Amino acid sequence: MARSKTEVRKLLVVEDDAGLRKQLKWCFSDYKLYMVSDRKSAITEIQNNQPPVVTLDLGLPPDPTNAAEGLATLEQILSIEPNTKVIVVTGNDEKENALKAIAMGAYDYYQKPVDPEILSLIVERAHNLCSLEQENRKLIEEKSSRALKDFVTADPRMVKMCQTIEKVAPNDVSVLLLGESGTGKELLARALHEHSHRKDNSFIAINCAAIPETLLESELFGYEKGAFTGAQKKTLGKIEYAHEGTLFLDEIGDLSQALQAKLLRFLQERVIERVGGREEIPVDVRIICATHQQLETNMKSGTFREDLFYRISEVTIEIPPLRERVGDAVLLVKYFMEMSTSDKTKPLRLSEEAIMAIEQYDWPGNVRELENKVKRATIMCENSRVNAEDLELNVVDTDELGLNLKSAKDKLEHELLSRALLRGNGKLTRAAELLGVSRPTLYDLLDKHDLKEK
Repeated sequence: MARSKTEVRKLLVVEDDAGLRKQLKWCFSDYKLYMVSDRKSAITEIQNNQPPVVTLDLGLPPDPTNAAEGLATLEQILSIEPNTKVIVVTGNDEKENALKAIAMGAYDYYQKPVDPEILSLIVERAHNLCSLEQENRKLIEEKSSRALKDFVTADPRMVKMCQTIEKVAPNDVSVLLLGESGTGKELLARALHEHSHRKDNSFIAINCAAIPETLLESELFGYEKGAFTGAQKKTLGKIEYAHEGTLFLDEIGDLSQALQAKLLRFLQERVIERVGGREEIPVDVRIICATHQQLETNMKSGTFREDLFYRISEVTIEIPPLRERVGDAVLLVKYFMEMSTSDKTKPLRLSEEAIMAIEQYDWPGNVRELENKVKRATIMCENSRVNAEDLELNVVDTDELGLNLKSAKDKLEHELLSRALLRGNGKLTRAAELLGVSRPTLYDLLDKHDLKEK
């Protein structure tokens, strides 16, 4: 995620080793650093400065050989600032304590000895996640719009789409919403209505694919008494009920040819005739349509009228599927978890394996599928930590994702060394210049990767 040049990133380092504190001070020179050596000082900095990311040594005084003080510090930090990303730093023989810390709510753990480059990447990732979550909270808290307050996104395409909704809504143009099932087409249709001058009147929604064709005409246009068997009284249709308001026609692509022709006449003349009636009834209504189908393809095949398409699509808005929305899946899971547990004292947290599983899953059912999985997870999880199994997602191997940092670093070094030697025709001075390192450093790298001078 791109950062503003003026953005100051805060980092709290809780470490009782003075030498390591000095090393980390150099490593994180571009951060606003708060460095402490004990629990009391750490809590003071959390309360006064609210750093979003913390590196926490589990071995703290008065008993540095025991993890009890470090774990107590972790618990206290998260009780004060639940959104803080705490990275616990442990010794090589403390994996059990590290896993315990993760279960308590730590964001990640890192084993000593410290490799500043790798720890920097972990801290950077934690900060990026904090930024995404902060954007999510801002979207939730900004209640200037009733309709879009529940539309959670940090994806640039989606943000631009929401801005388009706000621009289009006040104008009485017909809007066609295109998107896969579960992407939120009805939510956006309601947003268009709530932002318009019709917001105090009816919003009527009808799913054209959910009603049999034989009944859909009377549902839309209404019918007169005696129009057919069982028609015992005059009944208004959805279009009339939406008078001076908004009519939302979901799955418009499923309309029959006959109904397409009748709907087209209404859009042209702005009058309807009830089934079995002769009276022309004027109706003032805004039309919003939606479909998951490719209407251009349907027009070519003759199953959808071209003239109707242009009537319903004065403005067309495409909603990207969840799998293409950068960072939104994790944001939405967190949002729905907050909504599901708002009345509980202890908030739910996502495990690292759950975050990776969410990011790697394709979400064929989009936001609707995601919401259903979160509802299940809030019921099935046995503690405050939601894992991949609770969400019915497969655990992802970090090595498969290329998240083994040391392995990835070694692979990249080997590849760059090979390229530099090739481009320098085997001349080490030229290879060192291309890599931006000294000849002694180049020799060390060649030995490390067993690359012999040609």
